[in-house]
Amino acid sequence: MTRLPGETLTLFAELSERLRAAEAARSFGSLAGNFATKRVHGADYWYFKTSAGAAGQREYFVGRDDAPTRAVIKAYAEARTGAAAEQAQLERLCAMLRQGGAQLADAPSAKVIAGLANAGIFRLGGVLVGTHAFVALANVLGVRWRSSLRTQDVDVAVERVLEVAVPPDDADLPQTLQALNMGFLPVPGLNPKAAATSFKVRGQSLRVDLLTPARGPRDGKPVHIARLKAAAQPLELLDYLLESALATPLVNGGASLVNVPDPARFALHKLALSERKDREQAAELLEVLFEDRRGDLRLALRAFERRGASWMASLRRAAATLRGETLAGAKRLIAG
Repeated sequence: MTRLPGETLTLFAELSERLRAAEAARSFGSLAGNFATKRVHGADYWYFKTSAGAAGQREYFVGRDDAPTRAVIKAYAEARTGAAAEQAQLERLCAMLRQGGAQLADAPSAKVIAGLANAGIFRLGGVLVGTHAFVALANVLGVRWRSSLRTQDVDVAVERVLEVAVPPDDADLPQTLQALNMGFLPVPGLNPKAAATSFKVRGQSLRVDLLTPARGPRDGKPVHIARLKAAAQPLELLDYLLESALATPLVNGGASLVNVPDPARFALHKLALSERKDREQAAELLEVLFEDRRGDLRLALRAFERRGASWMASLRRAAATLRGETLAGAKRLIAG
């Protein structure tokens, strides 16, 4: 990996704050209303309540009570205006980030992800997993990866029911992909009667997969996600990634605010389920996490241990195959 310059990290932090504010403005910034907190499962979350418009009283989920969410509330209170000027500023920041060596998404995937973001997929709990999460996390961690990043698979994971947020909105994932005019078609599954969970551009590698946590080893049938008007494929251990997702920019010509897994959980998940490519990515994540965020790695490992002895055995077997002096400490930590 290569460390990003301090100036690039500062630009990325500014981009993240501006995108959070822009997202808030698009959701409810033009409405009269007020913010309030609710306590859910032992944590405080902010909501925006409004009675403006024909729909009557509505409530929008803003985020966990943390510094970024409070920055969103401050931005709303300051009534930021001038959407065109703000967009130009975002594009300028992205150009400077490219010059500063930030990790970038490929253009076709970035177009798809921007379409998903604009449709509200991430506001409704969607989390990027797979290689595009790996790309986004490079800038979060302040590095450029050495791994080859050629895949155009866009993997989006969602919970079956959105328990924390109570937005009145929903999205239409198939219609969103169709509106991009890129030629997306549903991919038939093994059971032709089952709803498609994947969409692919004919003749190209560009593909979108919708995933959801499995509720047991035999839970393999597609699950309808009502708020996205689409079906998702259940996968084991996916709930481990969704529990601590974070919002961050995915950078290309512009930037989209997306949700990605906690980097330490992402590293352990990739390692436990790894094939060759995922193992390389897991190794790079572990290298920077052990050096910079060792406490995060310990917390993620503690949460992983709660998944059971079988999963821990898989993780330790995979960790034993890692090579290199820089990974020795991470290997010892995982081995216990």
